[in-house]
Amino acid sequence: MSIFNKIIRFSSIYRFSSHLLFWLVVFIVPQWEAGTSFRNMLIENMFYVFFYMMASYFVAYFIIPMLLKGENYFLATVYFIVGAYIISAILRITVVYVLEPIVRNPPFDQEPILQILTDMHTLINVYFLQNFSLAWIFGFIKLMKDQYAIKQRTLLLEKEKTEAELNILKAQLNPHFLFNTLNNIYSLSLVNSPVTSKSIAGLSQILDHVLYRCNSTYVSISSEINLLINYIDLEKLRYSDRLVVNFHHNIEEESEIAPLILLSIVENAFKHGAGEDIGRPVIDIDLRLEGTKFYFKVTNTFIFREEIEQYDKIGLTNIRKQLEIIYPGNHELITSIKEGTFVTLLTITLDNQETTKAKSIDESKMSFSR
Repeated sequence: MSIFNKIIRFSSIYRFSSHLLFWLVVFIVPQWEAGTSFRNMLIENMFYVFFYMMASYFVAYFIIPMLLKGENYFLATVYFIVGAYIISAILRITVVYVLEPIVRNPPFDQEPILQILTDMHTLINVYFLQNFSLAWIFGFIKLMKDQYAIKQRTLLLEKEKTEAELNILKAQLNPHFLFNTLNNIYSLSLVNSPVTSKSIAGLSQILDHVLYRCNSTYVSISSEINLLINYIDLEKLRYSDRLVVNFHHNIEEESEIAPLILLSIVENAFKHGAGEDIGRPVIDIDLRLEGTKFYFKVTNTFIFREEIEQYDKIGLTNIRKQLEIIYPGNHELITSIKEGTFVTLLTITLDNQETTKAKSIDESKMSFSR
């Protein structure tokens, strides 16, 4: 986190302390004029800081918000001119009738109030410029802080929206997978298959992974490989020797990937490949991780039908949405049909960009929650 971000975060969390520190700096900065006692210097600085604060809060919390709304620039200009005149006039009157009697030795001349109110040259060139130069600096600082806070809130809302979308997609994937698998087990139970209990045990392991280990944005690739192995074994129980599945996987170094994406691709291959092929369906799965490049290819035989366009719905549609959210610009999902086979090729560039982004948003979330 940069120094600027730390300052903005501090001022957002400790608003009173940050304002107090700012005015303390303003109080200390004025130079001690020659011949002025320490007592008078303190009195004058405190006096002027009070009016600096009046002008600054008038600009920062009244004029600038009106200008940002863009509703009536003319009215905002009128308010600023009238307010600036009143503050400058009160400051001049207070200087003449309150401050000077305290810090100056009598006798000295005091202008009448009417003369003070009509002496526009002095009010503008001395008191207006002195007060409102700092006021606009203060307002600019507050504007920068507000814009930064809005940006952080926007990032936080985007992250929460993304998480909500991912949860919706996963909620669509999980029941879809569960429905198909329970149908498989139901089919085995109808014929009193001896492998029914083994099927239930395999489903239990899959559900353990899906329900309890896929709550984060990323999971290890090795855990996803184990999930695919369990799923393939479960499907083999249904199709017996009629189904041929070749699963090859090789990862050079452990990494992480979004959960359930691979399972959904394989599930579609079984549903629209093996599920519709009454002959001897074949499914080839190839998974490789080379550096930061992740490759996942699934090829399955299928029976061509006019409704083949349905193949890309539900499962692959959700996958595309999920990939766009988690890996924007860092992935490619291609599907093709070649000589009675359906090919799905997924390529992802794995890096830490999303993790870093999520971490920075989490930090901003902490600052707003305190």
